[in-house]
Amino acid sequence: MRIYSVFNYFLSLTLAVILISCGAGGDNQGLEYAPNMYHSVPYEPLSQITDEDAGEATQFLNNTRDGHGEYYNSNPLNAHGMTMRTPAPNTVPRKKDGFLPYRIPKDSLEIAAEIESPIDSTMAEAAIKDGKALYGRYCEHCHGSKGEADGLVAEKYPGVANLQGVAYKNITEGHIFHVITWGKGLMGAHGSQVSPEDRWKIAKFVKSIQK
Repeated sequence: MRIYSVFNYFLSLTLAVILISCGAGGDNQGLEYAPNMYHSVPYEPLSQITDEDAGEATQFLNNTRDGHGEYYNSNPLNAHGMTMRTPAPNTVPRKKDGFLPYRIPKDSLEIAAEIESPIDSTMAEAAIKDGKALYGRYCEHCHGSKGEADGLVAEKYPGVANLQGVAYKNITEGHIFHVITWGKGLMGAHGSQVSPEDRWKIAKFVKSIQK
């Protein structure tokens, strides 16, 4: 019994020493798995860190093993030393098809209705074909295949817009695009789900079935 008590005493003492030795403080912060998960370094957009010693490996950082500090993010192959160059003043980015960012606020439907579709007549046929597939994916369950508000969802939630109704016959593609983007009435916003290009294609298809 005495041997058992002595064993428990030494075991408890050993565990206490181990726990005390694990304490972090001062210059000794202990060991961490994936230290950058704990000590992340935010980067300012369109900025460059040209000091090759910036973020040189410490107890918190992983060694990059490529001859410079972890925070260094310049591009020596670029004449300006930048990975991403600063955009020219007073310019806005365009997508590959020339689409501009959509910044018209939700409560400006009348202004949005005046906007013309960036899809010109040479691309209209292909856009309508794509728009039909997109409409079937995002719209048909509410508005129905012909826009008559007879989708499966409309059976449970009355009030879905009948796109073939008199009130909607004269709406523009800009109007449709804006409503898809921000939502209106029972319809929720789809701007985060459907790309701008696809929204314009859906608008083009809706106008084609209204005819």
